[in-house]
Amino acid sequence: MKQAIGRGDVYLVDLEPTQGREIQKTRPCLVVSPDELNAHLRTFIVAPLTTGSYAYPFRIPCRVAGKSGHVVLDQLRTVDASRLIHRVGRIPAPTLRVVLERLREMFEP
Repeated sequence: MKQAIGRGDVYLVDLEPTQGREIQKTRPCLVVSPDELNAHLRTFIVAPLTTGSYAYPFRIPCRVAGKSGHVVLDQLRTVDASRLIHRVGRIPAPTLRVVLERLREMFEP
């Protein structure tokens, strides 16, 4: 049985091709789209993770699969399921809460 892809999961995602200042290459990404969408669509809203980052308000410190980095909320992307290579792990629940709260701050008027 195929594992369901859920909010909070971290997948290695092929982000190429990119343009301009978009975050590049194959890298871990956090699934932030709601499970209600994830269960029915073949696209997922993801936020890339990076090990190098500046202290921006929309970059959330995290630790996944033994590595420290940041969730890069200013580089959200919608990707097709075919770009997801494999599951890396899951972000801790407290970090996911911070991510979702910061997303609300970004999009609320």
